Amino acid sequence: MKNICVIGLGYIGLPTAALLANKGYNVHGVDVVQSTIDTINRGEIHIVEPELDTFVRSAVNSGKLKADTKPTQADVFIIAVPTPFHEGYVPNVDYVVSATKSIAPYLQKGNIIILESTSPVGTTDMMEKILKEEGLDTSSLYIAHCPERVLPGQIMRELVENDRIVGGTTKEATIKTADFYRTFVSGEVLETDAKTAEMAKLTENSFRDTNIAFANELSILCDKFGIDVWELISLANRHPRVNILQPGAGVGGHCIAVDPWFIVHAGKEDAKLIRTAREVNTYKTEWVIEKIKNEALKFENENGRKAKVACMGLAFKPDIDDLRESPALYIAKRLTDELKNVVCVEPNLKNEEQKMKNENLKFVDLNFALENTDIVVFLVGHKEFKSLKLDKKVLDFCGV
Repeated sequence: MKNICVIGLGYIGLPTAALLANKGYNVHGVDVVQSTIDTINRGEIHIVEPELDTFVRSAVNSGKLKADTKPTQADVFIIAVPTPFHEGYVPNVDYVVSATKSIAPYLQKGNIIILESTSPVGTTDMMEKILKEEGLDTSSLYIAHCPERVLPGQIMRELVENDRIVGGTTKEATIKTADFYRTFVSGEVLETDAKTAEMAKLTENSFRDTNIAFANELSILCDKFGIDVWELISLANRHPRVNILQPGAGVGGHCIAVDPWFIVHAGKEDAKLIRTAREVNTYKTEWVIEKIKNEALKFENENGRKAKVACMGLAFKPDIDDLRESPALYIAKRLTDELKNVVCVEPNLKNEEQKMKNENLKFVDLNFALENTDIVVFLVGHKEFKSLKLDKKVLDFCGV
């Protein structure tokens, strides 16, 4: 098992490919975006993640990592593509379907096929069905799900140190796949079946979502009661069995903001609490928008001109550049449309291509925003925003 083919070179696929290449594997990375391929083959990265640049540069320079738009034959195939949802929160596994079909011509007897993308229960079985329809004898393949469970900002460390869950479509697939992960994972590799592995990842993120919803609901209540929610949570958490998370402008990211809907879609009316948590976190974002608009209206009434607003942070969490499902990005776009005089500060967004995708937003640096606006709105707790002393109206939705 020396040759690896990784499909999808995004926030999970590229770190995984780079790590495996630095562990001595020959890694062939695949992505549909040519600019991503070109960047990686230069030994550079297109996303922000600590240490990733070093891993990629080393892997490319050693000849162990190469990127292309097409797969190639390998011993192990890892699929790490997005799994968003259609309108109405219906799971969208189109990228998984396309990735599975793309590798079909290159599969050989004894190959391991791993789905790392967080997916609805039954997706790994669906992959096996697709491969059968493509004319393959899947009894000679080892197909399994091993969900990623890393924290952006600490991916390179957690890929190695975190426990992993491996669930195959057969017992043999589970064993073979788990043995592969044990070659580079220092955490425990836990064996189960494919459906349980899929549900485990959805459960982890739904648990987080539910706990954040509790914190977000508390923040709304505290605003109503005139209580500092940050102080309240700090005091409540002094109880030995209480650990309330921190509220924010909503919940973003490809995992926590998306995965609970996979359970709700399948579970229907039996997923009451999980659905309610999602609704609370979605509502929090709308609540934040209304709070900002009300403050802007108050400023206009008092000063006879429209307020200039600075949105501080656009990523879905602190100190990364990932905009996927970001409530801060959604808020900035809504405010830009409705208030007009809005500027955005995102110190982690250094890729001009990402900015061009959000060309309706006006990006400025931190100093410009602080000097030329009337209302400063903290949406994401980036380190650059900590301990600033401001003599203007501040709305802090992330506890900076």
